[in-house]
Amino acid sequence: MGTKIIPVSVTRKSLSQQQRALEILSRLQRLYPDATCSLNYSTPLQLLVATILSAQCTDERVNKVTPALFAKFPDAASLANADLAEIENLVRSTGFYRNKAKNIQAACQMIVSKYDSVVPRTMEQLLELPGVARKTSNVVLAHAYGINAGVTVDTHVKRLSQRLGLTKFADPLPIEKDLMQLLPQPHWENWSIRLIYHGRAVCKARSPLCQACDLSDLCPTGKKTLMTEPTKQSMATIDGDMVK
Repeated sequence: MGTKIIPVSVTRKSLSQQQRALEILSRLQRLYPDATCSLNYSTPLQLLVATILSAQCTDERVNKVTPALFAKFPDAASLANADLAEIENLVRSTGFYRNKAKNIQAACQMIVSKYDSVVPRTMEQLLELPGVARKTSNVVLAHAYGINAGVTVDTHVKRLSQRLGLTKFADPLPIEKDLMQLLPQPHWENWSIRLIYHGRAVCKARSPLCQACDLSDLCPTGKKTLMTEPTKQSMATIDGDMVK
């Protein structure tokens, strides 16, 4: 998962969509040089479980839950044979805990019976596991095994990729396909992690901070926002003068 910064030597006006994506990647690398997976784990199995728990839940919350869970059930075999109610109780605060606990146990049972207690290293095998879709598979492959099999598309990556004009799709799979065509494979997970950081810090869901965004000149949404805001402020001044 290389971290080499991708240079772009063309002018902004002449940027193609792919060149713009590479320039965005380059800036993200400069903005978040130390960005990495924010889930805490020690083994591929623990990363798999933590990623399942992160669905519709913050990584911060997951990291508060997993120490006790992994202390009690450190591997696939222990989770496969655990009392399901005990797993449910330990992961309750992550939301949808019954379904998550059921999927975690079923996935671990398959890992034990079919893969000799070792988390699979291919997309096809990971997708066989209960509760595991492409997002989870991409995270596990990239961070546990150093394999860039695809682009992780979570809510931040989806929102920012749309705002940046890099995809017109709303579903994760076609968004992932668009991004895979625009970005070099060694940087697929690098892109996702840094875009997630930027989504949390700047390009927020309800109130993106376009004025403070280092990507605004490359972002169709940011350009529109920055063009609109001064107009609103000018009109407010005019209205104020007229009232006086």
